[in-house]
Amino acid sequence: LADGELLQLSNVSNHSFSEEVYFDVIRKKTAALFAACTKAAAFSVGVGEGEAELARLLGEYIGICFQINFDNKEIGKPTGNDMLEGKLTLPALYVLNTTKNEEAQEIAIKVKEGTATLDEIAHLISFIKENGGIEYAVQTMNVYKQKAFNLLASLPDSDICAALRAYLDYVVDREK
Repeated sequence: LADGELLQLSNVSNHSFSEEVYFDVIRKKTAALFAACTKAAAFSVGVGEGEAELARLLGEYIGICFQINFDNKEIGKPTGNDMLEGKLTLPALYVLNTTKNEEAQEIAIKVKEGTATLDEIAHLISFIKENGGIEYAVQTMNVYKQKAFNLLASLPDSDICAALRAYLDYVVDREK
């Protein structure tokens, strides 16, 4: 978790817009927490290393879905909370990399430097929404949700698997 936080902090001053770094950060922060919890839970019921690793991977996928969904909700807020903290989320990174729009990239650099105004952040958020950023993030989140469902499908059907599928649906579809 500390590595993820340090990577995130060091990336704020970086003027590149890397999805790879974004995923590295969320894997080391949010997904690592979910993964540790699911692996510990698996070990607590006496499973072997292979099943515990499957549980860890399931937790990682859930954590990635959780963070992408949280980021999507954040970008929809009028204040753009993540951007006020110098953070660019998956919808922003996708749009910045696909459109190569000079004005949007200049604002994004100001976001990372902590010098963007609220009006500039609002403009960037509108640009992200208009250029498919949210849709891309939802698509990506659904890829990880499907990976998690595939892991669950490899297990015998049980109440626990059903509860985990319901939890995944909640994580992906939640509004807050």
